[in-house]
Amino acid sequence: MDYPTLCQEWIKAKADESRAIELRREIEDRLASLIGVPENFDGTENAEAPGGFKLKITGRLTRKVDADKIQVIAAEYGLSDYLPQLLRWKPEINMSAWKATDERITRPLLDAVTTSAGRPSFSITLEK
Repeated sequence: MDYPTLCQEWIKAKADESRAIELRREIEDRLASLIGVPENFDGTENAEAPGGFKLKITGRLTRKVDADKIQVIAAEYGLSDYLPQLLRWKPEINMSAWKATDERITRPLLDAVTTSAGRPSFSITLEK
């Protein structure tokens, strides 16, 4: 198969995928409404529907922490000792700073860093 054909097929598949995801989410929203699951639901809800269908709905609330702010508040209230138990601190590499730093500093640290390949992302458009 040639490049133009593969690119056209990819564009069509991506559009089909987007429509399928949108449709699935609309159906899920209607099912949640029928069951009476609130939008801010956190937990698991099981339900049975006519026709022998069993549904399991799992709701999750996303929580983001402002690391600087929570440390200031914890210090203000004398709660800093609780932070290691209540929160996970996730170190992430600042790649621009990492690349700009002398290798005498970064090379020893590499033993603590695992690098693996992720799935490449694609964006294909047809220019007219």
